[in-house]
Amino acid sequence: MSEDILYDHLRRGVTHTCHCWLIRRLDGTALGFTDHDASLQFDGIVFAPQSGLSARAIASTTGLSINNTEAFGVLSDDAITEADILAGRYDGATVQVWLVCWDDVAARKTLFRGSLGEITRGAGGFEAELHGLTEVLNQTQGRTYMKTCGAVLGDARCRFAVDQASYRLDYTLTTATDGQVFTLEGVENFNAGWFESGLLEVLTGAAAGLKDVIKSDVGEGDRVLTLWSPLNAVIVPGDVLRVTAGCDKTAATCREKFDNFLNYQGFPDMPGEDWMVSVPRSDETNAGGSLNR
Repeated sequence: MSEDILYDHLRRGVTHTCHCWLIRRLDGTALGFTDHDASLQFDGIVFAPQSGLSARAIASTTGLSINNTEAFGVLSDDAITEADILAGRYDGATVQVWLVCWDDVAARKTLFRGSLGEITRGAGGFEAELHGLTEVLNQTQGRTYMKTCGAVLGDARCRFAVDQASYRLDYTLTTATDGQVFTLEGVENFNAGWFESGLLEVLTGAAAGLKDVIKSDVGEGDRVLTLWSPLNAVIVPGDVLRVTAGCDKTAATCREKFDNFLNYQGFPDMPGEDWMVSVPRSDETNAGGSLNR
């Protein structure tokens, strides 16, 4: 066992150990770093030295309390860049830290496993929160009792196939953009507002993999899509965008726009806040049904 080899080494009193870091982004990019003065390699990853990546002490506790720490690093062109941080490429990235015997990398032990949290940047560097695996215990689980749908369009609960031509468009950009407002020319096969609350994703170019929710979809034929926040990367004419129809989570949209009401994950007929004071009215049909208005 690799940990047993490491423990035997530590018992000697004179040790040859260092730390190795692995950051794996959601787009599959893996970056390895070490505080040793030479490169190390294991598990198919090369851990580069002199990266400027370091960390405060990792506090581990028993039970279900959350293990958090922080990492510090230097922005560099060949590793972690300011442009990638601003573009959100490190959002949700996973992190693993090992204590490694540098002259025998088979002797190692995982000290931390988790994900990157908030990243702040300063003069030539950055500081990132690291969240342990128990961080997920802070997330809300289960369904919420509300009128609107709790599923995400196209996920396992929604079950709607968003890759249909009527609901998804791959478009080669023909006009300049600031990363937040996009003009799509000659798009006439979709109703006005069809993509509002939908998703815009960049498939090619320097911004490939970046995406955000569409705030508004204005016009027909030539339409203007505005995102809630800009994509912080260079996007130029010729880049390919993928635009997916939006869903406002209401029962009417699910039934009329997507014909998917059987999979609706909300409670459209739940009583409103004033249901206790609802009474029959002489100008309404009172057929014994719900009095909720």
